[in-house]
Amino acid sequence: MIDPRSTPLALTAAAAALLLAGCSYIPTYERPAAPVPTTYAMAPAAAAGAAQGPTATAPWQDYFADPRLQQLIETALANNRDLRVAMLNVEQARATYQVRRADQYPGVGLAANASRAPASGSGDLTNSFSVGLAISAWEIDFFGRLASLKEQALAQYLATEEGRNAAQVSLVAAVANGWLALLADEELLDLSRQTLSSREESVRLTKMRLDAGVASELDFRQAESLTQAARATLAQQQRQRALDENALALLLGQPLPSEIAASLTGSRLVNAPAMAPLPAGLPSELLTRRPDIRQAEQQLVGANANIGAARAAFFPRISLTAQAGTASGELSGLFKNGSWGFTIAPSLLLPIFDAGRNQANLESAQASRSIAVAQYEKAIQTAFREVSDALAGQATLGEQAVAQQRQAEAESARLQLADLRYRNGVSSYLDLLDAQRSLFTAQQAVVQVRLAQLQNQVALYKALGGGAPAPAQPSS
Repeated sequence: MIDPRSTPLALTAAAAALLLAGCSYIPTYERPAAPVPTTYAMAPAAAAGAAQGPTATAPWQDYFADPRLQQLIETALANNRDLRVAMLNVEQARATYQVRRADQYPGVGLAANASRAPASGSGDLTNSFSVGLAISAWEIDFFGRLASLKEQALAQYLATEEGRNAAQVSLVAAVANGWLALLADEELLDLSRQTLSSREESVRLTKMRLDAGVASELDFRQAESLTQAARATLAQQQRQRALDENALALLLGQPLPSEIAASLTGSRLVNAPAMAPLPAGLPSELLTRRPDIRQAEQQLVGANANIGAARAAFFPRISLTAQAGTASGELSGLFKNGSWGFTIAPSLLLPIFDAGRNQANLESAQASRSIAVAQYEKAIQTAFREVSDALAGQATLGEQAVAQQRQAEAESARLQLADLRYRNGVSSYLDLLDAQRSLFTAQQAVVQVRLAQLQNQVALYKALGGGAPAPAQPSS
């Protein structure tokens, strides 16, 4: 044990060490420039949208107004397993950060020792007992190695948090798309049932005309063929309806609620609550709107901090082992006056030869940062592409939907005229069948374009970072 009177000297040395600690070799972080144009090609109102503010960040409850869809989204947020894994990843990253932060502080424990050994000179066996508080190999962070590792762990934690936010945005959009697909399936099923019913009636009438000698067997077989085609289409759509419901159930983490499944009967996409138009704003706003971009940037920050830790490894590593308590040659004398004291044992390790390990670690860290820069830029480019695609759809799908509806109306009028001409013997039955086939195809296309239009609005909401939680705030 050291004489207690030397304590001020030891405290002075420790204070000096703490004052010197905090040196950092982390490179100054600079956000890379966004490698995308400053505006969207198909968004002439982009500047106005930017002035109005980031509307897309409104909560999903305000954007998706259908109460049934809101219930489904809430169920998915509570039960979806992928989102649950993302949340657990956040907890794991938080714990890792806390471990790194704890490395900066000394670990204090209770130490007790007992030994029996020959005394120097006489060779007589002597006993030694000690008990007290001990600090074992506490690394004093002169060159910021531990601080760099802590900053890397913090950035990884924040990146994981943003990953959870991105998973939530994707889940909300996937549930909305799944719900719209079910609405379209119901509408297509009703259309197929009506078409099959009308064609079965056409077969019945054609059979009566054949029996009466008014129609040919060719007319009957053509009508029968078209009926079977409608029956096959109905079976295909029933299968697709089941597949879409199964996909939605996976997102929900449970079967589709029975009351919502029952409410789907007779649903029409045209009756779905409208979603508010979204101003695209400027591409630069995606850097703060989209959680996947924020995640990529935090990963870049973490890779940058790793360089600081790799640089610090070239410098001496100083650690401290200390113990304060009582020691005695007899167990009964441990707590008597004069037995108190402390020991302090600093150590320094300066790397001289490591076969290039530290240099390789530094080069690896620098390469990791370059990879993170490329991944960050790719995340921005991907986001720009997704917004641009959604804006292109917004600019053209509306016009396509109007044209498709008008085509269906024209095909309906054509069918009426073809039926009238056939009944009056002016045209063949083939013309009537062709008109029926064209009308059915046009009606299906109307539903599919409406679905694409609504899902494009969901895609734009997601691409603009809609409904994403606020960015996580760094904290030391």
